[in-house]
Amino acid sequence: MSLNEEPASPTARLMQAPSFNLCILALLGYSTMIDVNLFKKCLEQTLLKHPRSSSLFVVNDKDRGKWSWRRTRVDLENHVFVPDLDPDMQNPDGFVEDFTAGLSRIPLDYAKPLWEVHILNVKTSDANSVVIFKIHHSLGDGVSMISLVLACAKKLSDPESLPVMPSKKPKQKQKSSGVVGLVKRLFVSIWIIFLVVFNTLIDVALFLATILFLKDSKTPIKGGGKVDRAPKRFVHRVISLDDVKLVKNAMNVSINDVVLGVTEAGLSRYLNTTYEKRRENGAEVVMKKTRALPRNLRFRSAVIFNLRPTPSIQDLAEMMEKEELNGMWGNLVALVLLPLTIAVQDDPLRHVRRAKATMDRKKLSLETNIVFIVLKLLIKLFGIKTAAVVVGAVFQNTTMAISNVVGPPEEINLFGHPLCYIAPTVNGFPQALVVHYQTYANKLIICLAADENLIPNPHQLCDDLQQSLQNIKETVMKRGLVKGFPVCGTV
Repeated sequence: MSLNEEPASPTARLMQAPSFNLCILALLGYSTMIDVNLFKKCLEQTLLKHPRSSSLFVVNDKDRGKWSWRRTRVDLENHVFVPDLDPDMQNPDGFVEDFTAGLSRIPLDYAKPLWEVHILNVKTSDANSVVIFKIHHSLGDGVSMISLVLACAKKLSDPESLPVMPSKKPKQKQKSSGVVGLVKRLFVSIWIIFLVVFNTLIDVALFLATILFLKDSKTPIKGGGKVDRAPKRFVHRVISLDDVKLVKNAMNVSINDVVLGVTEAGLSRYLNTTYEKRRENGAEVVMKKTRALPRNLRFRSAVIFNLRPTPSIQDLAEMMEKEELNGMWGNLVALVLLPLTIAVQDDPLRHVRRAKATMDRKKLSLETNIVFIVLKLLIKLFGIKTAAVVVGAVFQNTTMAISNVVGPPEEINLFGHPLCYIAPTVNGFPQALVVHYQTYANKLIICLAADENLIPNPHQLCDDLQQSLQNIKETVMKRGLVKGFPVCGTV
């Protein structure tokens, strides 16, 4: 291997497997029309200095098929595309959706670095222009990508400063003094260790069963074989992050708990409506008049967890300046299987409480770490094809995937233009539905990648997710759980 080559990581090689060939499609909405020359100049000063953005993915057949990244010179004209569009077109939102869907069906050219940019100077309902980044997932995971984006950005309020990512506040532990306190801490530590071991054994056993035989119930959104090659639609919805924070503070849960609860509630609404329509058309047996959902559905989501701490924006900016990775890049992800209860609830808050209980339990499990270690061993001992078959079995036997990426808490200027929203999604995923949640400033962007055949109305699913959040918000307000809002009756 030459000096300008770097070996590809095991996960990057896995994401190049034919049955698991993933591409990130990131829609960036801007407040202004795009000045193409300025945009290209900013790309040259930032993104092109990143080693992955200027490297070819190479398979060296003479070296037993080892894969590597080889540095090369980048010609922006081969990566940045600006179609000539009618600014007064009748349905710009539909055009952007159709353009994105068409883009997902065109493979990337391996004769050049695996990314490209499409600038659409057309006004939509959420922005005055849209830029679509298509990037092969082997270049990096979600945390790496959002960190890279922010390293290329500046604060809108302070054009000379890099954005600052929110940091978790360390929890203050109350220490008990004396013998009683020592015994109490010892008991708690032993109990936590027991729970971690117990939960890990259960989770690993269920994960193994999922690979071998344990399948989710068949539902209208459960994909079958070759679903990764099925045509997809990519839609998004921009909602208020303040509504999510209101529920979070009122119920004393995390934003992830609220998002997972909203997902469960929205999917329950969507599937209940779908089963009702089937029943009305005579395709289903007669059920209860009010609720058409089958009972006891096994419905699980594969959740993508990042195992790497979020890189510092300053470190990434320095990395691009030096054009060295320094171990801060790549795909360091693992899977966790989360069960969802698909049922119409009289109390919408039950979805959030159940989500919190599920997430709290998963935090006391080493499932993510063990899955990651086993996956690396599979690749090393048996090769990419075997690992791809195993991972594919997990996705084929579950129903959907969920991912949540935290963005900057304030508005930014990205590649020379003020940014409205970030809507990332993925193509080539071996499931019929992938839901991404992306925060940006005071917004939460819901992004769906949906199989056109199984989910012909993804906008309805967006409506159901948004309405579910609204129902949960109204319930906590009516019950007086939000400070400053009186109780306005019962629910």
